[in-house]
Amino acid sequence: MTTEQSAPGSPRPDSAAEKADAAGKTEAAGKTDTTGATTGPAAARTAEAEPRTGGAPKAGAAEPKAGATEPKAGGARPGAGKAHAEAGAPAGAVGSDGTGATGATGATGATETENGKTDATAGGADKTATKAGRDDARAGATDKDDAKAGSADKVDAKAGGTDKDGAKAGAADKPDVKAGSAGVAGAVGDGAGKDGAGKDGAGKDGDKAAGKSQDGGDKEGKPDRWEAFASAPEPVPSRLGRAVRAVGRRLIHEWTLATLASLALAVLLTWPTLRYPRHTLPQDYWDPSLQAWQMAWSGHILLTNPAQMWQSNTFFPESWSFAFSDTLLGYAPAGMIGTGPEAAVLRYNIMFVLAHALAMLGAYALARQLGAGRIGSAVAGASFAYAPWLLAQAGHLHVISNGGIPLALAMLARGHGWSLRHGYRPERRHDGWVYAGWFVAAWQLSLGFGIGLPFAYFLAGTVLVAAVTWFLRRWVVRPVKRPFGRRLLIADLVGGLFFAGVGGLLAIPYFKVAGAHPQAERSIGDIGVYSPPAAGFFTAPAESRVWGALHEGARAALPWHPEMTLLPGFVLYALAAGGLFFSVWKLRHRLLLLAGVVVTMVLAMGTRFFDGTFTYVPLFDHLPGWNGIRTPGRLMLWTTLLLGLLAAGAVSAFATRVREVYAERIPSWPSPWLRLATLLPLVLVLGEGLNATPHPVVPSQPAAMRTVEGPLLVLPSSQSLDQPVMLWSTSKFQDLVNGGSGFTPRQLDDVRRVTLAFPDQTSVDYLRVLGVRNVLLMRDHIVGTPWEVTVDAPVDGLGITREEVGNIVIYRL
Repeated sequence: MTTEQSAPGSPRPDSAAEKADAAGKTEAAGKTDTTGATTGPAAARTAEAEPRTGGAPKAGAAEPKAGATEPKAGGARPGAGKAHAEAGAPAGAVGSDGTGATGATGATGATETENGKTDATAGGADKTATKAGRDDARAGATDKDDAKAGSADKVDAKAGGTDKDGAKAGAADKPDVKAGSAGVAGAVGDGAGKDGAGKDGAGKDGDKAAGKSQDGGDKEGKPDRWEAFASAPEPVPSRLGRAVRAVGRRLIHEWTLATLASLALAVLLTWPTLRYPRHTLPQDYWDPSLQAWQMAWSGHILLTNPAQMWQSNTFFPESWSFAFSDTLLGYAPAGMIGTGPEAAVLRYNIMFVLAHALAMLGAYALARQLGAGRIGSAVAGASFAYAPWLLAQAGHLHVISNGGIPLALAMLARGHGWSLRHGYRPERRHDGWVYAGWFVAAWQLSLGFGIGLPFAYFLAGTVLVAAVTWFLRRWVVRPVKRPFGRRLLIADLVGGLFFAGVGGLLAIPYFKVAGAHPQAERSIGDIGVYSPPAAGFFTAPAESRVWGALHEGARAALPWHPEMTLLPGFVLYALAAGGLFFSVWKLRHRLLLLAGVVVTMVLAMGTRFFDGTFTYVPLFDHLPGWNGIRTPGRLMLWTTLLLGLLAAGAVSAFATRVREVYAERIPSWPSPWLRLATLLPLVLVLGEGLNATPHPVVPSQPAAMRTVEGPLLVLPSSQSLDQPVMLWSTSKFQDLVNGGSGFTPRQLDDVRRVTLAFPDQTSVDYLRVLGVRNVLLMRDHIVGTPWEVTVDAPVDGLGITREEVGNIVIYRL
C-alpha cells in the first residue's frame, strides 16, 4: 500500500476537515521545520522512489529539532511489503488523550494508538508499549536502557534500531543504498510537549521499511539480499599485526638496507678475518697485538680504576704510558667484554670488520646527504672503505677506523639543512642531528690523533667559514635575523665545546709524554723518511689481490712502500674524472672538489712536493700537534673521500639518465642490461678492493703469564716481540717492563741493553732497583742471542731462584 495509508486499526482521514485536524495535531505534537517540506502522497511517493535511484532528498526537507536523533539511514529495505517512510519526512504525532487519532503528514511515520496504549516504536528502536497520557514517548528514543533513538543498540544495529530479533530497522547496510539523504534526515519533530511524539524518519509503526512487520518484525530474519553486492569492509589489524607491519617497514627502509649491506660487504671483503677470529690477526701480529691490548686495557681499567687509565700496566715504571701511541679509547665499551688474549684477539677482529662497515656506511650517508643518488652514494662508500691503499693499513686499526669522519659530517650537514646539490634549506634544520654530529666527531677523535687531528682542524676551519658567513648575512649582506636559527646556534656552541673539551682532555696526557720524552717528538727529517713520491698515487700495496703482483716492481722503487703505496683505485680515478664533466653536482662544486683533491694530495706527499716549504712544513711548524703525525701519506684518506664524492656525482647522473631512458619505453620498465649497467661502477670499485691480506696465527700465551705476578720482565725484548707480550698480559694485567709503541722510552732502552748478560749480578741489581720481581726467559726466541749461552748458567750467589714452566724459564728476584 502507499505511504499515505495508516497502520491497521487506525482511522483514515477522508475529509478535508479531518485532514486539517490531523495536520493540526501533527503541528501540536512537534512542529516541523517550515523550510518547504513536501507532505502528502506525492511526498511519500518521492520518498519511496529516492532510495531506488540513489538520489538525495529534495530541497525543503525539515531540519531536525532539538532532542531529535539523526537517523543513520531511513532507506527502505528492498522487498518490504509496506510503503517506506523516507528520512526527511516528519513523523506523525500520537495524541495523549488515548483516542488513537493520528495526524498524517505527507510521509507519516507516526503510529496509531489502540485502547489508550501507544506502540511507540520510535523508528523501530524498541518495542515498548506506553500508556497514553502517562509516558512521553520521545521521538526516536528508547526505554530506560539508554539506547539512543534511531541508532544501533549495543550490538551495533544501525539507524532505525533493531527489534528484539536484531533485525535492522529502516535502513540498509552501509555498503547498500544510502537512506535517500545526504546525512541529515529530513523534517523531524522536536518531540517535546505533553502529548508526546513518536517520531522517526524511518516511517510508520508496522511499516516494513523499518524491516519489521506489525507483530514483531521480520519473521524469518533474512539478511538483505543486496548485501552480497556490497564491498567487503576493510579488516582492522590487531595490535600484533600493526607491530609486524611497523617492523616490516623498518626492515625495508633505505638505512636498514644500507646498514645490512655494509655489514655483509665488510664480512666478505675482509675475509678470512672472521674465519678463525680467536687465533689469527690481519696482516701481522705486531701492531694488531698492541691494539688488541689497548682495547682490553681501556675496558679493564674503566671497570676497575678509571683514575689510573693513563698509567697502563706496560712500560713499567713509566708514567702516562697509555699515551705512548694512539689509544683506540672509543672502543673501550667493547673492551669490557671478555678477558684474556683470545678474547682480545676476537674483539680486535670484530672491531676490524665493523670499522670497514662503518666507513662504508658513513661515506654513503655523507654522499646521500649532499645530494647523490643511492648507487652513486654506494660507490662513494665502497671506494672510501675499500680503496686499495688501505689494504696496506690492515695492521693499523686506528687508520681503518675512519668511518666517524664522513658520518659526523653527514649528521652536521643534515642538522643544518645543507646539501651540496640543493644548498641551504632552513626548513630542513634539526638541532638533534647537530648534537649527534658533534658527538660522533668527538668519538672519532677518541680513537686516535693520527687521523683525528686533521679532522679536528677541518672542523675548525668549517666552523670559521660558517661564523664568517653568519656575520655577513646578519650584518652586511641582506641582513637576516639569526640566519641559522637560535636553537641551531646553541647546538653548534654546545656541540663544539663538547668536541673541544674531549679533544683537550685527550691531549693532556700526550703533552705530558712530550714533556717527559723529548725524543718522542718528530723532526721534519723524520717526516721526509715517510713522505711518498708522486708515483705512490699509482702504486698498489702487495695486499691488493688485483694489482699487488703487477705492481711489485713499482713498490721496489719506493723507499718505504708500506706507507707509500697510495693507489685509491684506477676505477675511482676514472669515475672522478668523468664526474668533472658529467655530474649531478654544479660546476663550481665540481671545481671545489677537484681543488680539495689536489690540495690533499700535495699534503700527503709531505716534504716530497718542493720540500714542503709552502705546503707541509708550515703546518708542521705552526699547528699544535701536527708534528706528532709520523706519516703524511695517511692524509690520502681525505683525497679518497673527495674522489668518491666526484665519482658519486657522475654515477648518480648516469643512473638518472638511465631512468629517463627506460621511462620512455613502453612498458616503462628497464631492461636487465640497463639495470646492470647502473651497478657496474659499484662492482668494479668493490673488485679493486679485494684483498690478499695474510692472517698469521697469534703466538700462544705462555702458561707462566697467567700465574706469575708483576712487575716482571720478559726476555728477549724488542719492539716486535714486546707487542705480543702486551697481549699476553691481558689475563692478569700485571705490571710489565715490556712495551711497544710509536717510540721507545730511554728507560726501556737501558733495560734492554743491561739485560743482554742476564743473569748476572749487574743486571739483577739493576732490575731490583727498578722494582722488578720476576724475569721470564722464552727459550723459543733465544737462538742467536746471548741468552742462548747463559740460559742454563748457575744462579748460585745471585740471590735468585730459577724454575721452568714449559718453554719459559722463570727467574724470581
